[in-house]
Amino acid sequence: MTSDGLRLKGLVAATFTPMTVKYEINLPIIQQYVDYLVHKQNVKNIFVNGTTGEGMSLSVEERKRLAEEWVKHARGKMDNVVVHVGCLSLQDSKDLAAHAASIGADAISAVSPSFTKPSSPDALVAYLKEVASSAPSLPFYYYHIPSLTGLTFRVSDLIGKMKDHIPSFRGVKFTDTNLLDFSMGIHEHKQHDFLYGVDEQLLGALAFGAHGAVGSTYNYLGTTTSKMLTAFEKGDLEKAREIQRGIQEFITFVFALGWGLPEFKNMMSTVSGIDLGPPRPPLSSGFKPEYSEKIREHIKKIDLI
Repeated sequence: MTSDGLRLKGLVAATFTPMTVKYEINLPIIQQYVDYLVHKQNVKNIFVNGTTGEGMSLSVEERKRLAEEWVKHARGKMDNVVVHVGCLSLQDSKDLAAHAASIGADAISAVSPSFTKPSSPDALVAYLKEVASSAPSLPFYYYHIPSLTGLTFRVSDLIGKMKDHIPSFRGVKFTDTNLLDFSMGIHEHKQHDFLYGVDEQLLGALAFGAHGAVGSTYNYLGTTTSKMLTAFEKGDLEKAREIQRGIQEFITFVFALGWGLPEFKNMMSTVSGIDLGPPRPPLSSGFKPEYSEKIREHIKKIDLI
């Protein structure tokens, strides 16, 4: 992925957080992780401490230490490190935003609080304005994921308010299957970045004008997905569809094993050879040792990696 002026484009890996068997963050793994993404997957942009990174299960101090480590090892190797700073507490989010700016992150993003929720689009924008104001020099991306936040405000309506009230607002990480809202947002706000977050239907989002994508599968399917982007850009829809169907088949296969973040985290360890450890409770993994071989066989069968 590259940054084109103020535009963020291409693939962004939503990184997993390495853990020890005692559920402590495992910082020494991150250097190896960065090198794997750069040299094996050709992915040079990351979104850290988000949903895939179990950000809401981490303390503020842990999130700061992780952000520092990602930025340190990405420097000179990657193009962009986007730090997710969303929290249930406004003050914690502002603290993380200011910290991200202080360590040299390239952008920040925030999801809406999901316990005490904003009661209206205006309330959400006011909250995000406060967060973004703590790092005014960094591009700010709203993280839209209604399946977890419960907020279904139309993004295409929100963006007009955000660009009027948040000077650093740059775009949206859109993790939802509502391609109507996604398409209308792009059509009405062409100057902003729209990064799609549902890996298994990225091709549909590309057809509507997605500028890039943020997802967990790009950790180990980055090279494969890049081939789909290239095929799409060249107008080879048959090839693009073939690759997207392979990714869909693979994700469906994982769903059948008992889908969840723990399974995808284990899968990343299996494919990359990097031991990312277990998820932190309350998440628990139903991933059984014999799944590793099944995954390897299935990946080989559908020729994804």
